[in-house]
Amino acid sequence: MQLHELVNTLGQDLQRRYGEKVHKLTLHGGFSCPNRDGTIGRGGCTFCNVASFADEQAQAQSIEAQLKERAGEIRRAKKYLAYFQAYTSTYAEVQVLKQMYQQALKAAEIVGLCVGTRPDCVPDAVLELLQDYVQQGFEIWLELGLQTANDQTLKRINRGHDFACYAEITQRARALGIKVCTHLIVGLPKETRSDNIATLKQVIDVGTDGIKLHGLHIVEGSTMAKAWRAGKLEAPSLEEYVAIASELIRLTPPEVVYHRVSSAARRPTLLSPLWCENRWLAMTEIGRALDRDGAQGSLLGQPFHYLPRE
Repeated sequence: MQLHELVNTLGQDLQRRYGEKVHKLTLHGGFSCPNRDGTIGRGGCTFCNVASFADEQAQAQSIEAQLKERAGEIRRAKKYLAYFQAYTSTYAEVQVLKQMYQQALKAAEIVGLCVGTRPDCVPDAVLELLQDYVQQGFEIWLELGLQTANDQTLKRINRGHDFACYAEITQRARALGIKVCTHLIVGLPKETRSDNIATLKQVIDVGTDGIKLHGLHIVEGSTMAKAWRAGKLEAPSLEEYVAIASELIRLTPPEVVYHRVSSAARRPTLLSPLWCENRWLAMTEIGRALDRDGAQGSLLGQPFHYLPRE
């Protein structure tokens, strides 16, 4: 069986609700991060080098120019979500955010926004702005980088916030009708399978609409790269990641939408593990594990039931 028949994937969820393929367009808003500019810290999270997943050259372009440059990709589907991914995409004055988001939403093909950010960078004015878009009928996802619910690990990786901060903003956003997607990392230093399961359970208890799973990968320019070169840190093997990720998916209620079940990065920025270069490798293996052991939610006794695309 294919992955979307075993997991409630975002692509399948959007296709069911919109009646056609809806594709994400990654946009770069040129945002910074309070954990880099000295507001709450410097150097960023220990795993972070945004160049591993974002096009740095796009920073100098307007949102309109980026959309025009992606015109070839736009022709591959009829509807799109504008995905503000890099750094902290709510880290600006609300009028600046409004102008940027509006540039994306005015494109005829765009049906909504995915906004990647930190739990401590979503003030009331931003929530009100996103709520207004929800009320206008746009698809709005607030993607919150939590990574782990373990406060000791959060401190160790220099996140600059705790789980309580995440829980508060998640509950406030969802109460306003804003969908929340929670980013989690498997393989963080000193964390075990039990830690990953505990994190998932805490996230589910708070409530979330979506989850994005990432395997830890070591990238050039990050603090973790130094520890990796010194032999003090290892990224999870493909087998380790697949075993934990598939178990987490089986422990996830079927109504929660998976935006991603594995991460990818490029060399030379990517140092380890090299299996992250192939975005399909882990996805294929996770699909096989779920096909063998049970689909999303099966460990809860309420497995996801695949609905064919109309």
